Amino acid sequence: MAAVGGSVIAVNVGGREFPATADADITRKLGGKENEVQANGDNTARIIKTAVPSGIAGVVVECDDSRGDHEFLQQVSDANDFTVFSYTLASGVTYQGRAIIVGELGHSSQNATCSFDVSGSGIFTQQ
Repeated sequence: MAAVGGSVIAVNVGGREFPATADADITRKLGGKENEVQANGDNTARIIKTAVPSGIAGVVVECDDSRGDHEFLQQVSDANDFTVFSYTLASGVTYQGRAIIVGELGHSSQNATCSFDVSGSGIFTQQ
């Protein structure tokens, strides 16, 4: 079977589903470990493993003012704990994890969209 790429279909934030824009191209980090190799004086080396958070960047979703979507996302951003996030790819595969909105939460009145990044605790896992 061939690999399938394309637009993200939807992003679910704390139980509320948001359709992704057709040109949404997210970058995902599953979370886990990041490796670095450091040299020793005798020309051997050590592997240094550093935990890195999971996350998705470049999320752009429909933001409906009549539904209060921007306000809802701001509440998620203001929260003091991680929220369940999931996203469904063009392939139909869904990933889920616990995260919080990081950085700026933007809203475009012209396009009726909200844009944001998320970073989380643990690993985004395939459902």
